[in-house]
Amino acid sequence: MNTQFKDYTQQRYEIDQKKFDFIKKKYAYCSSWAVWVDKWDKPKDNMGDLTILDTNKNQDLLKQLKPNIILCGLNISRGDIKYPLANFHDKRPEAMDFKIRYTLKDSPYWGAYMTDIIKDFEQKVSGKVTSYLRENRDFEKENVEKFKEEIYDLGVKNPLIITFGDVTYNILNRNFKNIYKIIKIPHYSHFISKENYRLKVKSILKF
Repeated sequence: MNTQFKDYTQQRYEIDQKKFDFIKKKYAYCSSWAVWVDKWDKPKDNMGDLTILDTNKNQDLLKQLKPNIILCGLNISRGDIKYPLANFHDKRPEAMDFKIRYTLKDSPYWGAYMTDIIKDFEQKVSGKVTSYLRENRDFEKENVEKFKEEIYDLGVKNPLIITFGDVTYNILNRNFKNIYKIIKIPHYSHFISKENYRLKVKSILKF
């Protein structure tokens, strides 16, 4: 483990049931945790199984969570998230979320908090999100303030923020570059095998 990330991956912020339930309720459809059912025969098996994020069924869940590491996407690209914590746990055949699970399995980043920087804005094309933000500066500011509140609600003071892709990184870097440690990894939707994606991420995060 590279020393620049060691403090984040080994530092423990306790998440109790009350805090977990609060985050789940307040950020129900834009957030989740980097914990998935980790037994599969095919790469996309059990991706949408949210029982793993149910503390009544997974009594070890709270011990795995690492709110001081935040994996951040751009925005929700689909409008059918019907269940709390289902973001980044897409079971659709065309979804690429499974690459995150494959990449983070048995890594120090399993259990990280997951969210999007832009809330309540459904759009599949990141370029269109960028264009909208360029034309609506106040909308970005509003979402930056929401993100600040989200970090406060998590109860962490100095999180490591890992962004999926360039657009998300650019937003966070221009707003938080002097406040938080921000690292960019490739977006999991890129046309790349899960094995090569893991190698790329592993080379950046040094695990």
